[in-house]
Amino acid sequence: MQMSARSRPDFAALLSFWMLAGFLVILWIAGGASRADVSGQVVTRFFAWLLLIAYVVLSPRFDWRRVLPVAIFVGLAILVTAIQLIPLPPAIWTSLPGRSLFVQAAEIAGQPQPWRPISISPSATVNALGSLIVPVTVLVLAANLNREQHRRIAGFLLILVVAGCLLGLLKFSGARFDNPFINESLDMVSGNFANRNHFALFIAIGCLLAPVWGFRGKKVVRWKAIAAVAVLPFFALLILATGSRMGLLVGAIGIAAGFLVMHRAVLRELRALPRSVAIGLVAGAVVAFVALVALSVTLDRAVSITRAIDLNASEDLRRRALPVVLDMIGRYFPVGSGLGAFDPVYRITEPDRLLKYTYFNHAHDDWIELVLDGGIVVALLLAGAVLWWIAAGIRAWKRPETDKFLPRTAFAMILLIMLASIVDYPARTPMMMAILTLAGIWLGNASPERSQQGFALPA
Repeated sequence: MQMSARSRPDFAALLSFWMLAGFLVILWIAGGASRADVSGQVVTRFFAWLLLIAYVVLSPRFDWRRVLPVAIFVGLAILVTAIQLIPLPPAIWTSLPGRSLFVQAAEIAGQPQPWRPISISPSATVNALGSLIVPVTVLVLAANLNREQHRRIAGFLLILVVAGCLLGLLKFSGARFDNPFINESLDMVSGNFANRNHFALFIAIGCLLAPVWGFRGKKVVRWKAIAAVAVLPFFALLILATGSRMGLLVGAIGIAAGFLVMHRAVLRELRALPRSVAIGLVAGAVVAFVALVALSVTLDRAVSITRAIDLNASEDLRRRALPVVLDMIGRYFPVGSGLGAFDPVYRITEPDRLLKYTYFNHAHDDWIELVLDGGIVVALLLAGAVLWWIAAGIRAWKRPETDKFLPRTAFAMILLIMLASIVDYPARTPMMMAILTLAGIWLGNASPERSQQGFALPA
């Protein structure tokens, strides 16, 4: 008896799923840092290329229509970065804004003006170009997943968040160990990330995913709903322990967004209970949550709150450096200084009053830094991405009841990353790059036309 085409397992989809799940594990282990000189960058890019080549050899099917919006943005990012590495003749390069210092240096040295690319630090831009292999790999692997597999990947992300929190809990308890793949601070609760802000954002994404996982489906599984609610205080306490001030905001938004996405299912479950029991459960959960936070503050474990209260604007290097960074944008606009080149460019301009023992390797506002690096082209690309996010989000919230949860969740995930990027640079880490790419794919599916192509993602 022959197996029908509909019942036969989809080899390409199955291969994609396990490769993508394995890649996410690799990123969890080694993809938590953004610095170019950490060994984790070598590991993540090696496996990205390996999986990409292996997938093309084993199953060359790639339905680009399923990931078209994100593929366009990633393709444009690759193109813009590559253009910044094309050598230009001296007559053109010397006329670009912000290059006068280099022109004078060559003249003083008596050297002829060489052909140079737009990027002031080509090696940094090459690194930025190399980092884009991560979203490319995620795009290729995710394109062939079916509806159920996409839901499982979302659940798998939640598992990775829980695993990261357990690792953070070990560090919080005083355990001393070093991840050789990231430049972590041993005295900081940062889990599988080098930066506590990035770890707090990772947990906030877990705060969003937990209610969606626990309450999705036509019939809610009671133990999953209980587990989803129970894990939220654990997430909240870890965010407090990280010391991330932005983590407080994105964590709260993550919890609120998760229950907003699933509010119908949550209300349905509460209405199925006796009124007094439902009120008692909600009140008890709120009281328990507040009590845990209060206990954390009392025991001096809520580092995020302590840092927010003790913040001194005059000592906050991010705020003090902001006028300098804004001035740099004007100096290099409209072509930019080169993607990934912030560190060497800032050192040229850094005033003596801001000098410290530590160096200011990023603007700590990725929106501003990207405009500085990429000029007007990147500014327009960012504006286009935000407009697409808004339009796709509107479509997601208009979806039918049975087909809305993952696109809506993706909309909120991107919101969390965008908010965190106002004070930091989370999307420069391979792990967060992958999450942002997946969220974009899920949100891009909010289009009814793409759903009709067999790529709908119902809860």
